[in-house]
Amino acid sequence: MATLDAAVLRRIGLGRSAQPVLAKRKPARPRLGPGRPIPFGIAVGPALLVAAWVAGSATGALDPETLPAPWTVAETAGDLIADGRLQGNLLTSVQRAAIGLGLGVAIGLVLALLAGLSRVGEALVDGPIQIKRAIPTLALIPLFIVWFGIGEEMKLVVITTSVAIPIYLNTHAHLRSVDAGYVELAQTVGLSRWGFVGRIALPGSLPGFFTGLRLAVTISWLALVVVEQVNATSGIGYLMTQARTYGQIDIIVVGLVIYGLLGLFGDILVRAAERKALSWRQTLGD
Repeated sequence: MATLDAAVLRRIGLGRSAQPVLAKRKPARPRLGPGRPIPFGIAVGPALLVAAWVAGSATGALDPETLPAPWTVAETAGDLIADGRLQGNLLTSVQRAAIGLGLGVAIGLVLALLAGLSRVGEALVDGPIQIKRAIPTLALIPLFIVWFGIGEEMKLVVITTSVAIPIYLNTHAHLRSVDAGYVELAQTVGLSRWGFVGRIALPGSLPGFFTGLRLAVTISWLALVVVEQVNATSGIGYLMTQARTYGQIDIIVVGLVIYGLLGLFGDILVRAAERKALSWRQTLGD
């Protein structure tokens, strides 16, 4: 709490003289905590899955007609790269996911600020968001097709609306949980409304925002898988749909592996950004 208080004081322009002293303090690692970080620990789980896949394929425990061997999938991926199909479809999928993710994050953040900082905004926004939260995205796709057609616009709308929900929920929750003492402190030092938002509210909601962002990155890929199987003419999902038609299981597995890797690396990037943005925070995982 002392570290957080110091961080808040620095943001509103107080406590600068104490900053060098606090910066030198390095708290001991909790004895009851999870222990020291494991180098490249996030890769251990996926590596074990791949090892089990290799072992199952090598011993014949896995039927190649049901799940092709890793070396077969790698060879298929090489063939797709050689003829250019993988790169082109991957680029299309990444563009769709990135645009939908960007729009969803922006919309979710704006709505969270509107509802988190204003009772009127909460009355207008929170109810519809909770309704959308309760309705599965798959159930909305037929309606979106009627409204927006079956082109790129519909696909982006599905991804955007799916992404905005976790951003809103987590950011809004942390905005409302900002300590009331900081509000009184901001009033005492004469911060304006925008000063309070920029120096207290937004930094205080960052933990929730990053939690929502991690969920949003995963959800953007899940939504992409769905929409790319609705009259798509390009993308990894389209490639998998075509492979399903012709019974090419190895191409389907290539697509699944790509989706999994994109989700994993996306989460790693968000975690890195979170650690940098919240370097002042001391948690059990540090």
